[in-house]
Amino acid sequence: MTTHLTRAISRRHFLRASGISLGLPFLDAMLPRTWAAATPPQPRRMICICTGLGMYAPHFFPTDSGPGYKPSVYMEALAEHRGDFTVFSGFAHPGNEAAGHSAERSFLTAAKDPQLAGFRNSISVDQLAASQLGAVTRFPSLELASSGSSISVNRGGVTLPAESRPSKLFARLFLEGTPEEIKLEESRLAEGRSVLDAVSDQARRLGSQLGSGDRDKLDEYFTSVREMEVRLQAMQAWSRTPKPKVGISQPQDIQNNADLIGKMDALFNLIPFALATDSTRVVTFYIGESGVPPIPGVTRGDHDLSHHGQEPEKIEQLRLVEVAKTQSIGRLLTQLKATKEGGESLLRNTAVMFGSNLGNASNHSTNNLPVLLAGGRFRHGQHLVVAPKGDLKQSAPLSNLFVNMLQHMRIETDKFGTCTGTVTGLEPA
Repeated sequence: MTTHLTRAISRRHFLRASGISLGLPFLDAMLPRTWAAATPPQPRRMICICTGLGMYAPHFFPTDSGPGYKPSVYMEALAEHRGDFTVFSGFAHPGNEAAGHSAERSFLTAAKDPQLAGFRNSISVDQLAASQLGAVTRFPSLELASSGSSISVNRGGVTLPAESRPSKLFARLFLEGTPEEIKLEESRLAEGRSVLDAVSDQARRLGSQLGSGDRDKLDEYFTSVREMEVRLQAMQAWSRTPKPKVGISQPQDIQNNADLIGKMDALFNLIPFALATDSTRVVTFYIGESGVPPIPGVTRGDHDLSHHGQEPEKIEQLRLVEVAKTQSIGRLLTQLKATKEGGESLLRNTAVMFGSNLGNASNHSTNNLPVLLAGGRFRHGQHLVVAPKGDLKQSAPLSNLFVNMLQHMRIETDKFGTCTGTVTGLEPA
């Protein structure tokens, strides 16, 4: 594609349609000319994982910083991956100070005051990445959860539904439908496009009657419609494309709803296959409440334990649950690192963020959120204190890290949410 070009195409070029600017996805033609005959770079991916009940801070955060930090209890559970991740102290979302549990609605959006009536969310970082990548994969993104809804929010502020059953996820990714099912799906997609056409026509007729403020809202609506049109067109094309074959059987769903770790592992096991087959490049995962998980020594529900009130017995059981969560994250990293593509590990091309909307679930604090980032071609192996002047009573916007992650995805941007820049000290490898 690049051999006939005199120079690489800038990614700041835009497609313009009806006055709405849409950022170009990454194209081969954007590569420097000297790369024209080289092997195309491997796709970049993003995984965002949120545990809704926080992580017990004294067991999560190391007490010292830098590459020589002494691992905390939970970082010790990730010891084999120490060189593959960075743990952060001092992140928060400005404007979420009073949000409590409602802060999970803003975890990937950075929208302010999610606890207020009339709150309207904004697009989440994963959905922004998916929209910029375009229709290069069968699924622009996958929204997963152990239970409950997802942490993904579309441009219209709507939270997307989540898949929590590994059998259904496997079927979506790798099982072909019958000819009748495929025909029915194509019919539904065509019907969806017809509905969009009708709604768009009505909105255009309405536009001439609106004031400037409402026209701005309508422009935003048209942007969402165009994105949906592109997605529906791609889905119609993908419906006629055979799905990839993988050497594993369809997994069984976890029957015990309280088996949080079993649910995490079952869904995590499928993520490397989804990425390696390039079925998607963007995944989110919400770790919801589970009741009393079947973990030896645990007799209370995880929500009860997270609101421990400094009771030693509860904190000890909470440690057992959160170490198990951390170990499950570690198993996902192990699978990603063991999967090779183009002579590199899948983890090297995948930015994996794990964190929570709560810094201290016991008092509903949203300050000093537990966050770590693995993979993604960054220099890791450190504890990075991002709070201004190292003062944890202050905080840096978590959106700063989101910008790093978007840039890892080759999305040329320096803005997202409440960001003030990128994370100082998190350097490319």
